[in-house]
Amino acid sequence: MDFNTPRVSCIAIVDFSEDARWLFVTESVTELLGYEPRDVIGQPALEMVHPDEFPAVRKLHYDTIRQDKAAVIAYLRIKHKDPFKGYILCAVSRTVVHNVLVGSISLAIPGPKAFQNASTAQEVVVLTPSAKDFEFRRWGDPSPMPPSPIPNISIFDDEPEDEGGKQNPGVPTPAPQPILSYKPLPSQSFRSALILDRFSIHCPIQYCSNDHLLSTTTVMGRSFFDFVAPRCDAIVRSWIDVIKAWGVNERGQPSEGGFGYGKFILLPKGRDSRNDRIPDAPSSRRREMAGPTKSHAARSQALAGSSMRSRLYSSVVSGGVTSPGEEVVVDAIFSGHSDGVLVILRATSPRIHT
Repeated sequence: MDFNTPRVSCIAIVDFSEDARWLFVTESVTELLGYEPRDVIGQPALEMVHPDEFPAVRKLHYDTIRQDKAAVIAYLRIKHKDPFKGYILCAVSRTVVHNVLVGSISLAIPGPKAFQNASTAQEVVVLTPSAKDFEFRRWGDPSPMPPSPIPNISIFDDEPEDEGGKQNPGVPTPAPQPILSYKPLPSQSFRSALILDRFSIHCPIQYCSNDHLLSTTTVMGRSFFDFVAPRCDAIVRSWIDVIKAWGVNERGQPSEGGFGYGKFILLPKGRDSRNDRIPDAPSSRRREMAGPTKSHAARSQALAGSSMRSRLYSSVVSGGVTSPGEEVVVDAIFSGHSDGVLVILRATSPRIHT
């Protein structure tokens, strides 16, 4: 294991344009790819893709939006700022969130973590030929290979063979893949994306992508649990604890850890969730990145050991609603990253007024 290799993941947001321009990226992009966030904001993300994979990545970007996909992963090469490092094989996750793509970028490293990420994703696409080991298929998935044609095998021993790697006469040369071009695409599902502070037990909201479910001016800086119905509070906290434990790399540092899925009752107007909670302990992302404390490592190991194989689910929304005010039942996708916990929300029922 090369301990000089970054084991971090950054959260990134790009637009629907054919160039996938950067709209937002967290600070771990510097450790991962060498760029400062200000270097890339407003720039085409697809310009950083390896030229051999550019046509396929643009088509993948288009298909992801048109098919309104969520929690999908692609393996592709991205240019590092340091020219001596060239192109880095990365795992790129993405989810369509109304009018943007929200996801993460991390170094693609074979092993249990890559298997966990792939096994919890809705789809895995491998674009880099040398990265086929990262391909993961579930039981019952259709074969990715088309039906094989009957090989043209000669029965004669004296048929001339191809010499020097030259193309045989009569065999057409494969045409280069065309580069897709398209006009800006329309908005898709009414999803919202939140980024939570993973180093606080209260998980303050650090970013909100739109106002579809929660008002940005209302939620910024407040605990995520202020917007979770009291009857769902305990189970949602346990989900986030699991996601934080998944999102720890082999060095004990915060990183990516796959996707978790759940359903709970959202309170758009919020509440005060800290009345019965213990005070938040001070924390520092830089201290965590430099090396976890013993208590942090022990806590992460215990959480991972007890819940690593669990798939998040709940029946907390069954029965009557007990919280006062406006309430919405939402589907949620959780994922842990170096710079925070990413939460994607989508309403599954109309708002309820009680």
